[in-house]
Amino acid sequence: MKPLDPKLLRYAAPARGYVLLTAAFGITTAGLVVAQALLIAATLAPVVSAGATLDDVSGHLRWLAGVVVARAVVTGLQERYAHRAATRVVTSLRGQVLAHAAAIGPRWLSTGRGVDTVTLATRGLDDLEPYLVRYLPQLLLAVTVTPATLVVVLGLDWISAVIIIVTIPLVPVFMILVGQLTQSYSERRLAVMQRLGAQVLDLLAGLPTLRAFGRERGPVARVRELGDAYTRSTMSTLRVAFLSGMVLELLTTLSVALVAVGVGLRLVYGEVGLETALAVLVLAPEVYLPIRQIGVQFHASTDGITAAQKAFDVIEEPLRPQGTVTAPDLARATITVDGLGVDAPGRDLRAPAGLSLTIRPGRMVALTGPSGSGKTTTVLALLGLVSPDSGSVRVDGTDLADVDLATWWSQVAWLPQRSTLPPGTLREALGVAEAERTASVGAPASEAVTRAMRLTGLDTVVSTLPDGLDTVLGQGGVGLSVGQRQRVALTAALLGEEPLVVLDEPTAHLDALAEDQVLGSLAALRDAGRTVVVVAHRPSLVELADDVVEVASAPRTRDEALA
Repeated sequence: MKPLDPKLLRYAAPARGYVLLTAAFGITTAGLVVAQALLIAATLAPVVSAGATLDDVSGHLRWLAGVVVARAVVTGLQERYAHRAATRVVTSLRGQVLAHAAAIGPRWLSTGRGVDTVTLATRGLDDLEPYLVRYLPQLLLAVTVTPATLVVVLGLDWISAVIIIVTIPLVPVFMILVGQLTQSYSERRLAVMQRLGAQVLDLLAGLPTLRAFGRERGPVARVRELGDAYTRSTMSTLRVAFLSGMVLELLTTLSVALVAVGVGLRLVYGEVGLETALAVLVLAPEVYLPIRQIGVQFHASTDGITAAQKAFDVIEEPLRPQGTVTAPDLARATITVDGLGVDAPGRDLRAPAGLSLTIRPGRMVALTGPSGSGKTTTVLALLGLVSPDSGSVRVDGTDLADVDLATWWSQVAWLPQRSTLPPGTLREALGVAEAERTASVGAPASEAVTRAMRLTGLDTVVSTLPDGLDTVLGQGGVGLSVGQRQRVALTAALLGEEPLVVLDEPTAHLDALAEDQVLGSLAALRDAGRTVVVVAHRPSLVELADDVVEVASAPRTRDEALA
């Protein structure tokens, strides 16, 4: 990322106004710095050289006090708007990253980028704040205050100006050398943080299974090792930051000392006036200050710069073309899959490979086959979440790629292998009618809801909950077991009106009794005239289906691999 990358202004609209406002603050600060230096010199010179009294310089003192107050006000306003703009920029980028990652689809997220995106959207982008609050203002001050003060010094004493012009390029040279080293440390720190985040997320996702087998303490050593690696990486970055800050401070201090020595010697020999010498001595540190602060704050911003670049990489990931044709009524439409093939990520394999099937309205179709053959991928292709690498999915002759997916998804109910429920009450998770949702707390379920819960066995679960249908669930359905979440999702499908219901292993987490209840629910869906597509391993599901389709994978040919 460049010091001020145009991508940041393009993708984060709040950054545009902030840059303009900061530039205005920088110009104002430049004028105030020059005025402050000249007023200090004009106040002290008569007192030192001519013995002027306080009354003689009271006018200059009042102006000086006004300038100091104005400079403090400008600094405070800049700080306030910097924090506000940083929050808005981070929020804007975070929203774009999440929306774009969701639009790309689950196949891209399953390649490992999903966990990295989670880390980036939660912790990573927060590191952009130091860049916007500390580094960017100093960058704009360097192009306003530094030239303005240098021009004033040139008008006062050209020899001091020459010394500054000769020494000032040394600061960015050292900044570049140190910055390159710091960037590698920053990238290493972000990579360690992403690995740690992936490990913790995997641990949390599999914690119920680990606890069931008494292995919940197994990953502790690995998580501790990653945490120690993250600590070492962070301390290495801070060490380089402190050492480089010392180098820049020493360099600028020596440069200001050269100016001071030169002015002092010429003042002794009467080659320069006292007021001019004082003004130059006050202005000389101000020339170097913004550039020195860029070096100091650069290290605090490198994490954010790296995170921003990764956010741009996600946002610039190409999306699939969006269809515009309105989906037909799926209650009467026929879905045809012709020679469907999808490349398996990370494997030289197509799963499924050459799959053809026809899904007619009101029938139940079971997709069978060994694990890894592409059954779930077939479902994702039917949902429009995965683009086929060969073949096509058509609905009444129209390619699904040309269909507006919003009109398609509104007619589909999807139950994945692990149902994730929105946070809220159980009544809200069922997605019942508006009158049911707005019923008072503790209101009994309607007859339709009671019948659906009885079919899926959810009524037994609800009877054990302290608040019944008004029991509050956490994110993803926390508070219920995996099997209970499946029953909630299946009940919601029964209560819905979507003509196409797609289920991925609905009996995977259920016992024999619950399995019988699910089979009854699927039969009820079919009897209601709704089309059902189910991924099935258990023979009972296969026997219930009207049509059974075997899904198979196959190695990719050389031409397919090259394509």
